[in-house]
Amino acid sequence: MTVAVIQFGGSNCDRDAVRALNYLGIDAERVWHEDGLPEDTTGIMLPGGFSYGDYLRAGAMAARSPIMAEVREAADDGVPVLGVCNGAQVGSESGLTAGAFTTNKSARFQCEHVHLRVENADTPWTEEFDEGDVIEVPIAHGEGRFEITDERYDELEANDQILFRYCDADGNLTDEANPNGSTGNVAGILGDDDSVAVLMPHPERATLPDVGGTDGADVLTGFRV
Repeated sequence: MTVAVIQFGGSNCDRDAVRALNYLGIDAERVWHEDGLPEDTTGIMLPGGFSYGDYLRAGAMAARSPIMAEVREAADDGVPVLGVCNGAQVGSESGLTAGAFTTNKSARFQCEHVHLRVENADTPWTEEFDEGDVIEVPIAHGEGRFEITDERYDELEANDQILFRYCDADGNLTDEANPNGSTGNVAGILGDDDSVAVLMPHPERATLPDVGGTDGADVLTGFRV
């Protein structure tokens, strides 16, 4: 079992992701986007960073790399795919998930710890949690504001495709707990299949005990399925 952590020009969380996955006993390796997916790929992670300097808009250029056609095909075959931060932007831009991630309401880069409420615990990424559980993980983004049409948002809710929402420490959804102005306090969503997910916060930065909290570890264990 090998999780391919795809490295684009400008990725900077690929090593963090591999280290966190290896710590959890999950085999993972960095894969340069021009090299294509290895034959033994059993999971795919799109890591954070600033692919191609976020030119045009965050994730737009990486989403058009030839490897993303392979990623979409793998996702259609049921291979788990997780996009984190810039990887979420790439996933959104490439059509793996609905909506888009735009400039934060503050128009500033924000790096801080946030609380997330588990909205759907019946997925590979949240099976270690109960619905309503609150976890703490860091964010680091300038374009993390989730935007979507009202009609599509209603579809996400109806189909249980909202994975995490920003909340306070007690699980309350408030404007103050929403760091970027995301629609519905959404922090992470699922694709058409629950094996595909994107989220702006960084679970890999909340996995190693000597670095900080470990609430993100149970998200990454979704690759064990």
